[in-house]
Amino acid sequence: MQSNDARMLLRCAVPTALAGGVGMAVGGVLAGGEGVIGAAAGAAVVILFMGMGLAGLQKTAESLPHLFQAMGLVLYTTQILLLAVVLAVFRDTTLFDTRAFAFTLLGATLVWIAAQARAHMKAKILYVQPESQTGDGQAKAAATGARS
Repeated sequence: MQSNDARMLLRCAVPTALAGGVGMAVGGVLAGGEGVIGAAAGAAVVILFMGMGLAGLQKTAESLPHLFQAMGLVLYTTQILLLAVVLAVFRDTTLFDTRAFAFTLLGATLVWIAAQARAHMKAKILYVQPESQTGDGQAKAAATGARS
């Protein structure tokens, strides 16, 4: 994983974990221990799903850059569908408070998406590879009449 990819992951995971902490506090006040467990599970699911998706998307960008946009659309659609499946599977569980789980899952997902959008806007990623000015670059510049 490149350093800018790791920074992107960190800039998304930290605010999401903080949102999970807020969800745990609210869940604890409203539903007791089961609310805390439900909120923690919701935040963990979001961080796991979205983190794996971001890592997979970065691998796709490295190996198949022409599929990056399509892969991103498929990935986000799949992630939202998987989160809906997780909500459906744990709908009637008695392991934790399902409302705290669902609301924390929703809130953490929104925080992740906002943090990822902000991190991407703040990232200084070159989208054009600068041409080297040593060796062939100088010869090419001289041949075309470009000034350095």
